[in-house]
Amino acid sequence: MDVKIEESWKRELATEFDKDYFRNLTDFVRAEYLSGRAIYPKAKNIFNAFNLCPIDNVRVVIIGQDPYHEPGQAMGLCFSVPTGVANPPSLQNIYREIESDLGRPSSTNGDLTHWAQQGVLLLNSTLTVRAHLAASHAGRGWEQFTDAVIAALATRKNIVYMLWGAYAQKKAALVDEKNNLVLKSVHPSPLSAYRGFFGCKHFSRANEYLVAHGFNPIDW
Repeated sequence: MDVKIEESWKRELATEFDKDYFRNLTDFVRAEYLSGRAIYPKAKNIFNAFNLCPIDNVRVVIIGQDPYHEPGQAMGLCFSVPTGVANPPSLQNIYREIESDLGRPSSTNGDLTHWAQQGVLLLNSTLTVRAHLAASHAGRGWEQFTDAVIAALATRKNIVYMLWGAYAQKKAALVDEKNNLVLKSVHPSPLSAYRGFFGCKHFSRANEYLVAHGFNPIDW
């Protein structure tokens, strides 16, 4: 099956694309986009996280759940919105923690493409969604595919995993904590951020680890 995804990921995940679940997923997603319903993100951006961050470039992994399901927000990178779109509450809290952690003003631009280009894999568990219907494409196969992504990365060393909330922590349960840095906190959502996300200092801790292992720090 020909999947339009960055070449290093295409090679790494080649066996997934020929499995029955992925064929069924592809049929479902194609039918959704052809149905006339609004589906997010745009089809060309479904694999944006991979296209901007080849597998050998991955230094940090951040795991989300669904793409944003309101107009103009989803762009194939978890927590990110296009330039000019108002920052959603969780992203506002991420920027607030960066400011506190690093002692400098954070960006006001919600487009996190520059993170991805530096080696931050901004991975949603489910890569597509119907407008206004959270989790509407859950249980269709995306979760199995993104589990395979985490499994592929789990064989590598010296990657920082930022696992925010129980869902992300469960998703990355197979990560070897001896050979990688696994940072856990509650989700940055306004419902939970005050219970441990604020003050977690994940951004400085990630950079300290990367530098200690010979990599450039991320410009957050």
